Amino acid sequence: MRGLPALPTTVVGSYPVPEWMERLKTDYYRGRMSQSQLDDLHEMAIKAALCDQELAGIDIVSDGELRRDNDIDYFLARMPGVEIAERAKDYYFDYYRVRLPAPLPPSGHAPIGLADDFAFTASQCAGPIKFSFTGPFSLAQRVRNEAYPDQRELVLAMARVLNAEARALADRGAELLQIDEPFLAGHPDQVSTAVEAINVVTEGVDVGWALHVCYGNRYARPLWEGHYDFLFPAVLDAQVDQLVLEFARKGYQDLPVVAKFGWDRGIGLGVIDVKSSEVETPELIAARIRSALELVPAERLTINPDCGLRNVSGAVARAKLAAMVLGTRTVRAELAAREPVAGPPQPVRKSPAAAESATPPADRNTVSQGV
Repeated sequence: MRGLPALPTTVVGSYPVPEWMERLKTDYYRGRMSQSQLDDLHEMAIKAALCDQELAGIDIVSDGELRRDNDIDYFLARMPGVEIAERAKDYYFDYYRVRLPAPLPPSGHAPIGLADDFAFTASQCAGPIKFSFTGPFSLAQRVRNEAYPDQRELVLAMARVLNAEARALADRGAELLQIDEPFLAGHPDQVSTAVEAINVVTEGVDVGWALHVCYGNRYARPLWEGHYDFLFPAVLDAQVDQLVLEFARKGYQDLPVVAKFGWDRGIGLGVIDVKSSEVETPELIAARIRSALELVPAERLTINPDCGLRNVSGAVARAKLAAMVLGTRTVRAELAAREPVAGPPQPVRKSPAAAESATPPADRNTVSQGV
């Protein structure tokens, strides 16, 4: 994306859902609200979330994933061949029980409709947009597989559906797409399968690609603990331009791990703990960025929260984003005082073979969702 400053700020994806919106979305699943009313609610929420981000000074905004009840159901419910016996929910955030009785049918179109979601967001703001969606590995974890001989085949089948969605998104003007794999940390022995599927998703789609891997964020609690060394060396073969990682909650001991394994592309640096309602100070944000700059050059860093903001209140989200922007601007000014620093270059993904041969470089009001 051209025209971005050094250390561009962004979000990971989800944005807070206020209690009144939770009640209305639950009403929909209990048959007390129409689909058209729900659509209007989602559009209003997205407009407010975009306004919040723009007022905070975020450089690359998101739709807040506010059409989605959680990180899984929105996608599975729209995949042809997926069966959901009971679509009513006691609470909108609950997961469906999903089964796949037969292989996913081949399709030349994008059945989930993500391009339409992106187009609405693009119509509401003039600046750069990041559009995120849950990756095939995580989606497959919530499906009872009765169609494929093993889990790998299911993951790859879902990746082909998401590739069609990504192509449609690019055709509608999307420039930055992010694959979220919130379940991957719980299956560290299956990273190679996940990377294989990620490359199916990105194949033939000429946009900037980010991959977000965290340790879970359901109800603001981590589902797993560990270190990002489990991603390596397999993730080096992923055809993505940036890794978006969780650091603020866990500490920055993993950043040297990422550098040690030779990751020479972008890093989305988590500087906001989304599992805490305590608002970081701009000074703390600036200190975290300075520490990262000792290992990663500024042109490869994007500044973001650890994960989605869904589980904090609207007021806390706004305050955290404002602090993130102020802290980032402090470090930008320091960099500019030393020497001009170019913004992030246009992403160029390398094939695994090329990578091996290359030499690495030394409110309106918020209404208030996460991986």
